[in-house]
Amino acid sequence: MADPSTYRPAPGSIPTDAGVYRFRDDSGRVIYVGKAKSLRPRLSSYFQDVSALHPRTATMVHTGASVEWTVVANEVEALQLEYAWIKEFDPRFNVKYRDDKSYPYLAVTLGEAYPRAQVMRGAKRRGTRYFGPYTHAWAIRETLDLLLRVFPLRTCSNGVFRRAEQVGRPCLLGYIDKCSAPCVGRVSEEEHRQIAEDFCDFMAGDTGRFVRRIERQMHEASERLDFEQAARLRDDVQALTKALERSAVVLPDGTDADVFALADDQLEVAIQVFHVRGGRVRGERGWVAEKVAESVEEVVGHLLQQVYGGEGGESVPREVLVPILPPDAPSVRDWLTERRGSQVDLRVPQRGDKRALMETVERNATQSLARHKVARAGDLTARSKALEELQEALELDEAPLRIECYDISHVQGTNVVGSMVVFEDGLARKSEYRRFIVRGRGDGQPVDDTAAMHEVLTRRFRQRPEDVPEESAAAEVERSGPAAVDPDTGRPRRFAYRPQLVVVDGGLPQVNAARTALMDAGVSDVAVVGLAKRLEEVWVPGQEFPVILPRTSEGLYLLQRVRDEAHRFAITFHRQRRSKAMTTSALDGIPGLGATRQKALLRHFGSLRRIRAASPEELTVVSGIGPTLAATIAAELARDTETAPVVNLMTGEVLDDGHDAGTIDSERKGESTDG
Repeated sequence: MADPSTYRPAPGSIPTDAGVYRFRDDSGRVIYVGKAKSLRPRLSSYFQDVSALHPRTATMVHTGASVEWTVVANEVEALQLEYAWIKEFDPRFNVKYRDDKSYPYLAVTLGEAYPRAQVMRGAKRRGTRYFGPYTHAWAIRETLDLLLRVFPLRTCSNGVFRRAEQVGRPCLLGYIDKCSAPCVGRVSEEEHRQIAEDFCDFMAGDTGRFVRRIERQMHEASERLDFEQAARLRDDVQALTKALERSAVVLPDGTDADVFALADDQLEVAIQVFHVRGGRVRGERGWVAEKVAESVEEVVGHLLQQVYGGEGGESVPREVLVPILPPDAPSVRDWLTERRGSQVDLRVPQRGDKRALMETVERNATQSLARHKVARAGDLTARSKALEELQEALELDEAPLRIECYDISHVQGTNVVGSMVVFEDGLARKSEYRRFIVRGRGDGQPVDDTAAMHEVLTRRFRQRPEDVPEESAAAEVERSGPAAVDPDTGRPRRFAYRPQLVVVDGGLPQVNAARTALMDAGVSDVAVVGLAKRLEEVWVPGQEFPVILPRTSEGLYLLQRVRDEAHRFAITFHRQRRSKAMTTSALDGIPGLGATRQKALLRHFGSLRRIRAASPEELTVVSGIGPTLAATIAAELARDTETAPVVNLMTGEVLDDGHDAGTIDSERKGESTDG
């Protein structure tokens, strides 16, 4: 670990303006991003007395090798730049105060000619109005089913809508009066849009107007002695009332607000938020995050930044109620106002209904943290214990914080692929996963497991001198790997970071092949082990007998998880490759007609049937097809008196002759790629 004094900037060189700073490690990787109203005191605090820092912060300072900063005009710009850099670099020591779940919303696509109501997840789309989030999608569907009696807007997909237009018959919902059936012209485009807008007004909280209107119509129908219509309107009122009962009225003034509450201990913080729209709780969500050294005020600031920032952020309501204001509350308020486009009230409720609702949210957060501690109490301890056990059992110099596992998958030496999965701090790092297509020796002979493992590891750890900047030559020799950061883009290169431990699926032969591959690549500081499936033995290169870990060992359990994940990843890729290889066509086997020229022909003519009908002169129009090859293609295709369809040999399914170029093109993708 680096000594912070070696890269501590001179106090006089740090500006006192607002700005954003980045810590980098010795590989150039950004490990922490922060902002400050005044950079000088904030950065100086990291180097005054490292022993007094929080353990995680002290680790970050020792891991760092340099610090840099960017001065901005004000705190709002610092907030925006900090969030942009966190999204771009995904720093290791920045805590994520936002859950990774995609909650469902009730969405109305007002941007379409005929708006549609549906359940949506993920990033918000322009021209679509959202209500929620809801905890469960079934809650949205039940509410929507009730409201379609009164607001019969369409819920079908575009494909179903176009098909109904073509045949002139509505779908089932149109027949049971839960859709106004604009697809067959029962209502005009303007009338259907008015239904959608009324639905949105009702969901936004303007409920009384619609209930009173339907009740008035019900009484008018009763006075006309039209009791059937009055009964239908009565059922509509009951449906609206039942839908309203699903959302308890908590604020009588039609408030639009997000109410946040926190419950924390020394290590973690539970976050709970209620989404109030039109005075009613439309949705709620909660999650638990690591707290580290930040105060509750700093947690609130980063929480708001991550919840409302970015393309996938939540829409900002008129009020944001928090348990405590962030340190730079005015700048956060200005930032929220800028994102909303109108004034946002960021405050702590002191009394009345909003304070009572805040207390309810706080109780939910407290219970959430308690449930999390009961359910996950052993997990954090188990991960640390697993790494310590592996370090001790394998006699490693340090705990294997980054573990890479490799597996080979094939069927009798065909379609051989390899997988690489990465675990950091005992957790899967899926963004670092890689897939390999094993090329073999090029002589057409089947590739065995050891040869495939040797090839995969060689390609993973190979050193490419052209990738290494001249000024990094000394560091390159020490690391025995490619430069970690691309000097042009500032981003990490592929395979930039070395693991402390390599795990292969197999016994001593696979382990020896892996060790040989690493030695051939000039890598001598990475430990290699193999986990054999039969007895779950841990094999170490150069040792006659395996290392036997107890069945209850956390270290063995971690190795099993890593091995099983690599196996799953390899099997999935192999099945994809095998399925593509099982599809053949009449163009295969024609001398001189390879995959590239097949794709060119299909792209030009569009289908195999048109290629059959083309003359040799017409075939020569395609790039790469000469007169001789064109005559060969025409002769080979003419030999078959019957149309030779495209057949899937795995399922026996006969594909149509209109097998387009896009399908063939997708079957050929990835044949020469590492990932």
